[in-house]
Amino acid sequence: MPTFILIHGAFHGGWCWEHVVPLLEAAGHRAIAPNLPGMGGDPTPLNQVTLARTGDFVANLVRLQPEPVILAGHSLGGLAISEAAERAPDHIAGLVYVTALLAPSGASSRDFHDPSRQGESAVRAADRVADTFESALAPDLFYNSCDTTEVDRAIARLTPQPVAPLNEPVTVTPERFGRVRRAYIECIDDHAIPLARQRQMQAALPCDPVFTMTADHSPFLCAPDELTKHLIAAAAAMTRM
Repeated sequence: MPTFILIHGAFHGGWCWEHVVPLLEAAGHRAIAPNLPGMGGDPTPLNQVTLARTGDFVANLVRLQPEPVILAGHSLGGLAISEAAERAPDHIAGLVYVTALLAPSGASSRDFHDPSRQGESAVRAADRVADTFESALAPDLFYNSCDTTEVDRAIARLTPQPVAPLNEPVTVTPERFGRVRRAYIECIDDHAIPLARQRQMQAALPCDPVFTMTADHSPFLCAPDELTKHLIAAAAAMTRM
């Protein structure tokens, strides 16, 4: 059974998968949820974090596994798994985008921002190196379907987000990234990456299979059992001969 490597998004850490990891393990999978460089307590200086470095980190972790893995990314983590697939396509059995950025080569996360939406004011620049999240906006933007206990615990663990991975374009090619199968788990009630944007990205870079959840931007907190079911189904579909 394939190993899952679960990549978090902006402002979060590997902790956000804490409900999903034991569910995958109970189903017989290994599951790894690392902190990306500079995130979730990782000591990498924020001014040294780039999208390329993040892609290298994920690709190196993938290469350490004995068999090709299922690599899942949430939100901004979608760019990290795309970069990793470009670097190590033969070590990845499939990519799963969990309400995540799925961008063509040359696009960055900034290309998907809508300045007319409230969410764009949720981030205030702390300096030129990292952004700090405005925690008062987190319940509606990230956790609008979560119970208050989960919301409070999550907000307490948010950390500054290095700016470079937000601004730098992803670099992928059809020959490498393009040969890795990919699935998408879309979330209907996501206020951070609305469903229309999720489907716009899928139209540009089609995924198969696609699963739909009635969940917010954080399905690993509000619906971990259903998310785990879809992750396992995606893995089965993408590894089926």
